[in-house]
Amino acid sequence: MKLRNRLTYLSSLTFGIVFICTSLLVYIVFYNSSEKMYFDNLKSTSLLTAFYYLEKDELPQSQHSSIRKDFQNTVNSSMVAIYNSRNEIEYGALYNDSNITVEDLNKVRKLQKAQFKRGGNFYYGIYYPDNQGDFVVFVKSSSEAFQKQANNLLLIILTVLCLGLTLIYLLSKRLSKLAYKPIQQVVHQINQIDYSNLKQGIATTNTHDEVDELIQTYNQLISRLSENFLIQKNFINYVSHEFKTPLTAISGNLEVFAQKERTAEEYQKVAKDALENVYKIESILSNLLLMSGLSQVNTSKSTFRIDEVLWNILDILNNQSITNQGRLNVDLQVDNAVLLEFQGNETLLQLALFNLVENALKYSLPNVVVITLQELNGKLQIQIRDEGTGILESDLEFIGQTFFRGKNVKDIKGNGIGLSLAKLIFEQHHISFHIQSTYGVGTTITLLF
Repeated sequence: MKLRNRLTYLSSLTFGIVFICTSLLVYIVFYNSSEKMYFDNLKSTSLLTAFYYLEKDELPQSQHSSIRKDFQNTVNSSMVAIYNSRNEIEYGALYNDSNITVEDLNKVRKLQKAQFKRGGNFYYGIYYPDNQGDFVVFVKSSSEAFQKQANNLLLIILTVLCLGLTLIYLLSKRLSKLAYKPIQQVVHQINQIDYSNLKQGIATTNTHDEVDELIQTYNQLISRLSENFLIQKNFINYVSHEFKTPLTAISGNLEVFAQKERTAEEYQKVAKDALENVYKIESILSNLLLMSGLSQVNTSKSTFRIDEVLWNILDILNNQSITNQGRLNVDLQVDNAVLLEFQGNETLLQLALFNLVENALKYSLPNVVVITLQELNGKLQIQIRDEGTGILESDLEFIGQTFFRGKNVKDIKGNGIGLSLAKLIFEQHHISFHIQSTYGVGTTITLLF
């Protein structure tokens, strides 16, 4: 069953239940109040009857005349019976009424009054002691008019219920159609999406309701999927390019080398070049494997000093290339040595810091890179600042994605793995990472431990 139809049926069912309960309550209240009104009228009639028949010898002529007039105008003597102590009708013409029993007369004498509905009539009796004796006054009234009113009310309620259910069903169907129109539009837009271009997304309604929230969530999902597809595409391009270059170099050297006899020095040179290309492929594969399993690997932790890790990185980079020598400046402003101690995986953290410092050197040649260690709110803060090419503003939001490289550094050797790998390592160690860059001025990376 469609959600729209389900809403229509639930609305109709809810209205029906509420209306039936309300109607039942109204009917019961009407029935009881009308019944009470009839019995109250019979009570007044029974008192008037007692005054008319039993107080004639005690009331003044004028007062009794007024009572007689009221009695004749409102009471039919055939609906009245006054019983004496022997249960005989002494006044009135209500003879042979089998609905009034001896038990009823005794009940009135005991309780002073009694009321009941029997045989299609209302009955009301009172105990009336008088100087002529003790009497029981019974009056009755037909319940036909009362029952007719109750039946009419019941008919009206049933009619309104049927009309109301029909109306609420039609209105619910119409309203559900209007309510689900945005969802139908969303479904239509999804069906129209070109899956080769997932960045398209769905136009939001700006209504700040659940549908708008659903659209925004869907667009976020599509955006993440689009990013993943882009990463996969870049991965294929990256692997095909990065692997092809060293493999081509290896195969080319071997093909040329195999054309004629070579000297021992030439053998060594070709072997060295081949090994360098193999090591490059091995390094790329190692980084890829490390990235793919970093979030699942339960790495061992130890306590080490951050400054010692940085000095090791500086030694490696200075020995790696002559262009790095003299370009690294470390500014240690931390007096509390405890802040320099950190618990984590030293190898991974050294790899992450190495990638950041290496990038700073690579993209700021021949300028100096400044690494500042200082205390901030009781925590260790490291800033790596260079005066290099900087990052385009349009590239900043993508700079941490795997295989992404800025448009302005395509001519500089790199593979787009280092920074994304470093971010994963920092996230695993709960280290805050922030990058700020201005194109043509330089880049500052801030780490808060």
